[in-house]
Amino acid sequence: MPIHVLNQRGAELGLTKPWHFFWATGSLSSVLDNAPTYVVFFETAQALTHAEGAGTLALVGGGHIFESLLVAISLGAVFLGAMTYIGNGPNFMVKAIAEQSGVEMPSFFGYVLRYSLPILGTLFLIITFLFLLGPAPGAGP
Repeated sequence: MPIHVLNQRGAELGLTKPWHFFWATGSLSSVLDNAPTYVVFFETAQALTHAEGAGTLALVGGGHIFESLLVAISLGAVFLGAMTYIGNGPNFMVKAIAEQSGVEMPSFFGYVLRYSLPILGTLFLIITFLFLLGPAPGAGP
């Protein structure tokens, strides 16, 4: 039922451009599991795609989605999931193994402030400027 609500009313969230979806999906993926976050924004993006046309992909179960939004959602879920220990299972596992082996690891906020924001944040801003800025899909030239 909630998925149907997103599909029907997702356009009301105000997310219209690929970079909106990248950062919204990624922000939630950094603290939640990637799969449900991906589904939420996939359904939201699908609500913006009303018909087949340039830059759209046909979905197996019917319907369409703008390719640029799908790419942005995928990138956000995967890349920004690495911003925290809990957003990416392997990050948490590596931290636990390292601590068990006696390696001192930064705290949750230490990791975010010392490594994620300065290094990954910078890379994600560059990705945004190089690949995700531009008009909303379907808006025309």
